[in-house]
Amino acid sequence: MNQPADQQKPYDLRYREPDHPIDNLFLQRWSPRAYDASPMPLADLLTMLEAARWAPSAFNIQPWRFLYATRGDAWWDSYLGLLDPFNASWAIHASALVFVVSDTVIPGNGSSLPKPSTTHSFDTGAAWAQLALQSTALGYQAHAMAGIHFDEVRRQLRVPDYYRIEIAVAIGRRTTPTHLSPALQQREVPSSRLPLDAIAFVGRFLSTQTEQATGSESAAWGDST
Repeated sequence: MNQPADQQKPYDLRYREPDHPIDNLFLQRWSPRAYDASPMPLADLLTMLEAARWAPSAFNIQPWRFLYATRGDAWWDSYLGLLDPFNASWAIHASALVFVVSDTVIPGNGSSLPKPSTTHSFDTGAAWAQLALQSTALGYQAHAMAGIHFDEVRRQLRVPDYYRIEIAVAIGRRTTPTHLSPALQQREVPSSRLPLDAIAFVGRFLSTQTEQATGSESAAWGDST
């Protein structure tokens, strides 16, 4: 039987030492694959989506839209079928699945015509981050997945052509990873990040040795994001 997350030892955060003081919530948020298959109260999911709703966006356009199913509802099996086989194999134990899409058009008003948006994905990423952090604050973890059947998502969920399908998200309560494959069990640890001086520069952009080594060293930093 899978062990509830609140009865486990704390997960390994040895790869998560901040260079500067930050709130622990940012370190505690990560993307596990081992979920306990418990039902999620709809109120909890709506709280996560409410946090996403308050994300910043250019001109307050709010281009994000969220399509969701909760475990055992009429949409659950259809949503699982829209994930690729690898993601479906572990996300089947999640409590909720969310598809995130963004409006690629800035709507017109009385004085301007509609025009393409250059920030819809960036803004929607901010909303996803707030959803993920609120999930962690409620005792859940959210895992974003790019491995989805994009054309089928658009067709089956009737997403308009001018919306970009961004990502899918599995949300649930973490559990021991005994039901995962041995390979995935080894990867079920929070990952690290590049040091701050490898990503933030005074003045001009700088290429760094850390950046050049990303590919070869990524395994040492962990898999789950």
